[in-house]
Amino acid sequence: MKVRLSAYDENWIQMFHEEALFLRGILGDEIIKFEHFGSTSVPGMKAKPVIDMMCLVKDIKKIDTFNEKMRLFGYDVAGEWGIQGRRLFRKGGENRTHHIHVYQHDNLQIHRHLVLRDYLRNRPEEVERYTNFKEELAQRYDDTAFYSKAKKPFVMELEKRALSWFENQ
Repeated sequence: MKVRLSAYDENWIQMFHEEALFLRGILGDEIIKFEHFGSTSVPGMKAKPVIDMMCLVKDIKKIDTFNEKMRLFGYDVAGEWGIQGRRLFRKGGENRTHHIHVYQHDNLQIHRHLVLRDYLRNRPEEVERYTNFKEELAQRYDDTAFYSKAKKPFVMELEKRALSWFENQ
């Protein structure tokens, strides 16, 4: 899939809320809450225009029973997709609009995602650095797989700074 970076769009917030409402209709009482995370959740951040949503649920194993229903509503069912205990659903095919990351409410991955989001929301200089880096990578790589792989070390360092910031608040 081709890398598409877009300037921050306030409509991303509305897209998050609309999708959360729609997913509530599918997953019902399993849902505890939704979180908007990733670059589209950070004002001023340039991003691939794909809304990253975290759906926190009571029991991750029960989510697998919704796979067929999710497919019927146009989601690609990707399973754990490299993160143990997560279920990933992607919407929009080649022109993706949403990534739904479903975690059981006590999964350890949740914390790092939310801390990074909050750190970026509070550090405009980091938003600028990260945006510039993503623009450089988008010039170098056409394919999102290569782009994402090249971005990973930068993001891991950013996460370390975010976790340190969180611990020292």
